[in-house]
Amino acid sequence: MVRKRQQRHGVIRHIVRSHDIRTQRDLAERLQAAGYECTQATISRDIMEMGLVKSREGCYALPEEMRLQRMVSELVEDVYAAGNMVVVKTFSGGAAGVSAALDRADLKGALGTVAGDNTIFLATESPEAAEDIQVAIDRLRRR
Repeated sequence: MVRKRQQRHGVIRHIVRSHDIRTQRDLAERLQAAGYECTQATISRDIMEMGLVKSREGCYALPEEMRLQRMVSELVEDVYAAGNMVVVKTFSGGAAGVSAALDRADLKGALGTVAGDNTIFLATESPEAAEDIQVAIDRLRRR
């Protein structure tokens, strides 16, 4: 039972990161398409357990991603993909906090970060993952 819930939570994380989910019904439809039949009560409980919050745009978001979005929009100056790495340039003194938020966000394809004063190196599984993460960070930066 716990394992199934953990698997469902993983699918919910992916859905929330990949789609604009505004209602529990939207989430239920995406879960059903992924092979999970859930009641409204189960979905409501999952949302509460995972700490999902509504963004300014009215979409469900993971709490760690809300923190990441806020930090990236305030502190990141630029972001580049370079092979299996993503280089994130921050304002002076901002790298450690942004790096910790990137680690907590558990981005798909991210292996880990190393931060200096204003530069973060983020190692990725592949050049494709680096490009995807670069696009995701850049999108957060522009919000």
